Amino acid sequence: MIELISAPTNLGLRPPQPGSVPGTAKAPEALRAAGLFARFETLGARDGGIVLPGRYVDDDATRQPGHVRNEAAMIDHARRLATRIGTVMDEGRSPLVIGGDCSLLLGAGVALARRGRFGLVHVDGHTDFRHPGNSTECASVAGEDLAAAIGMHWPAIANIDTLAPYFSPETAVHLGCRENDEELAEVTQLLGLVVPAQQLITGGAEWAATAAMLVAGTPAGYWLQVDVDVLDPTSMPAVDSPDPGGLSPQQLVALLRHLAPRAIGAQVTVFDPDLDPTGDYAALLTDVLAEGLADLGRDTASVPAQY
Repeated sequence: MIELISAPTNLGLRPPQPGSVPGTAKAPEALRAAGLFARFETLGARDGGIVLPGRYVDDDATRQPGHVRNEAAMIDHARRLATRIGTVMDEGRSPLVIGGDCSLLLGAGVALARRGRFGLVHVDGHTDFRHPGNSTECASVAGEDLAAAIGMHWPAIANIDTLAPYFSPETAVHLGCRENDEELAEVTQLLGLVVPAQQLITGGAEWAATAAMLVAGTPAGYWLQVDVDVLDPTSMPAVDSPDPGGLSPQQLVALLRHLAPRAIGAQVTVFDPDLDPTGDYAALLTDVLAEGLADLGRDTASVPAQY
């Protein structure tokens, strides 16, 4: 059974303008209004409530070097989200986290690292692999989450509760970045598998998912991260950083249908209702997720926490 967890965070994003606040924190309720939660409830899912984040602060003027924006609030949220995910898994259900920005991968990573070793399938229009070793501009974890998840970031976020790496690089997969992604060459060398969007489109969803599951499919399963900017902006412009060359909604549905049954849980990130004044993109995303993730966790077994 699926349990939906609302995680309305925007802590990992840069402000759209100085002093402003990103809109991703509104995504869970916008998707609820579009019928997402009701659609899953007809499949037997249940609503697992909300894990609220701390207040977003535009701290560019005061943040010290070596720290990401909203760092303390983000770490606190990650720990609380990890506990909620763990409770859902302890009760034999598959968590589906509705975010929120990609910093949610910290909470999922902590939750799973407490239980053992899981794979990761990271579906995203960007590699999200900026880190202190390749950039002097680290600040927004929503663009750095994959690097942090495999231990390649400042310890405050990459080694919460001494659990680094949350996912081993060799069992981590990235699907969907554009060919011009700045970190593509580096991430290809380090992860078990990287498939850019155009290669995925050419090879097909079944091929890409099968390859991903061979790498990330540990006996315990894998976590599925879905950033909706993997979609082409002609279909989904309501994201922080839209880039051309992405998947169509039908291609994403097909990919998720193949990946979801063996995923121990999943999260959906970066939809921004502020960029969707008519609600049309929330309705589209509701259809994609309800069709693509209906069988989330069907083929996995419950794994108890180690402590």
